[in-house]
Amino acid sequence: MTGLLLHCPHEERGPDAFDSVVDTELARHGMPVLGRLPHPPRRSPHRTVLDRVFVPAGLHPVSAERRHLDQLAQAGAELFEIGLATEDAVLDGPVIQTAYHRALRRGNVLDAAVRAVEHAAGLRSTVVMTYWEPVRRHGPEHLARLFADASAAGVMVVDLPAHQAARWHDAARDVGLRTPRLIPRTTLDTSLPAAVVGASGWLYAPANTAPTGYQGPLDIPALGHFARRLRGASPLPVVSGVGISTPALAARVAPLVNGVVIGTPVVRALATDPERAAEVTAAFAQALHTPTSGETRA
Repeated sequence: MTGLLLHCPHEERGPDAFDSVVDTELARHGMPVLGRLPHPPRRSPHRTVLDRVFVPAGLHPVSAERRHLDQLAQAGAELFEIGLATEDAVLDGPVIQTAYHRALRRGNVLDAAVRAVEHAAGLRSTVVMTYWEPVRRHGPEHLARLFADASAAGVMVVDLPAHQAARWHDAARDVGLRTPRLIPRTTLDTSLPAAVVGASGWLYAPANTAPTGYQGPLDIPALGHFARRLRGASPLPVVSGVGISTPALAARVAPLVNGVVIGTPVVRALATDPERAAEVTAAFAQALHTPTSGETRA
């Protein structure tokens, strides 16, 4: 077993401080909590990873967005990452940046993100993906409270400045939010302990160093080495995304990590032909949940 996926129908507001302490203790003994679901999982019993689907908030009107989230959950998404649109998404490629710009033109992106989280959290465990600029503009304490009240399980600030990390972690912890951390592949061994301080929930290991939407080959051995380095620095689960562009690549990455994030392929479908987004999700889910001969556990 790589960890626990908990069915918690009673948790309407997400994990609290007690849950965070329990999670830390379980992780210390090698049994991390990978996520909490408001409904029991309906996927194959041969699961090796908890797969996550990234959805930018505000890309479509509210009713359409909720329908898309429903379809993605039914297609196999078992954790949602809701993206808060921002102008300078420097770690993202053109597909996600264009989706963010569309959301920004629609206006009220923070309200759109809160509404998306509220609906997604009723379907699956849900976290928010954001850059520091919206956190700074709205205030860490205010933003953390908004998403906690919307039943988010956590918020990951992908470019969290080191000098703001303590304030953000305190604000999130006070309202029961987890604070996953994205750890750049270029992080030195000597810098890893400082990079993971205050992180909770999981560590995000990019599958390559390019922006999101990269469609080239992946250096699987290098990713495996990076995942092992992160596990040596922290007991938290390791998830990976960025450049996992096909179901076949997802299946190759899965044995190395505790979770696989699917972003650009789903966002591309949502932006161009929304009804195909569920098909894309289902294809990745099938690849991730179909055991292969000689499959290794993360």
